[in-house]
Amino acid sequence: MIHTTTTKMRKSTLILWLYLLTFNSINAQSIDLLKQQIHKVLKNKKAHVGVAIEGVHPKDIVSINGDDHLPMQSVFKYHLALAVLHQVDLGKFDLNESISIDKKTIAKYNHLWSPLRKKYPNGAKVTLAEIIKYTVAWSDNIGCDLLFELVGGLKAVENYLHKIGIKDIAIVHNEINMQAQWDRQFENWTTAKAANKTLKLFYKNANNLLSKKSYNFLLDVLKGTQTGKKSIRGFLPKDTIVAHKTGHSGKNKEGLTGAVNDIGIVFLPNGSHFYLSVLVSNSTEPDTTNQKIIAEIGKLAWDYFKNK
Repeated sequence: MIHTTTTKMRKSTLILWLYLLTFNSINAQSIDLLKQQIHKVLKNKKAHVGVAIEGVHPKDIVSINGDDHLPMQSVFKYHLALAVLHQVDLGKFDLNESISIDKKTIAKYNHLWSPLRKKYPNGAKVTLAEIIKYTVAWSDNIGCDLLFELVGGLKAVENYLHKIGIKDIAIVHNEINMQAQWDRQFENWTTAKAANKTLKLFYKNANNLLSKKSYNFLLDVLKGTQTGKKSIRGFLPKDTIVAHKTGHSGKNKEGLTGAVNDIGIVFLPNGSHFYLSVLVSNSTEPDTTNQKIIAEIGKLAWDYFKNK
């Protein structure tokens, strides 16, 4: 009887081991197929593209040029928001406090994108919450540089990111300085893998990164992003929820695009999610192609995770 039981246990263990071996093998093949499909999207594209994808399963990871230093452009406004909200949680600021935007500042940024300027052409007192919303969801440049000043400057934000474990990032210029000279955008860099790590740290709220109030606030802002509708969300079902941040350099006189980026958390119908960061740099492709690269990768990842 003891011998029979032991034999049965050994058989059960063997079956379980074979099942896990088969499952991991199939999963590895599937993720490799996804990677192959992404390589097909990138084939013959005249662009330097960094891709990072990560699902909830430890094996569901894709990295293509994931460690390359690529320009962020406005993606860093998401990182900035994390630093601002950290200081809110420390009690240094309050989301409901008013920040003055004077007419002189409005005029100084007249050449840069700013929905805040359109709303308040003569300046105004605006709550910190509204400035963060405009900065992240609408990629406002006035709001961005005001927030950098508020939290102690570029280095303060960079140091905060290093402290929470985001090492592969550099923030050297604010918006007005970065936009003044083409090459400066390349000094504000991150990697696709580091971008994903920042998203994951936030969404999992690792080590209580933010208070519940700040966490919910930023998640709602990211879900309400108004830019990049043809990027990650481009080929996904219309009702898909994506919490994301974009960055776009435009083209220089030679027709080169420095950056078309989108990083985000994509939520699946089954309640799961995955992280996706695509950084398109040094591209001579049309803007429609640059956005399509991100959209196609987003759809391939969506199909992979949805059908698992």
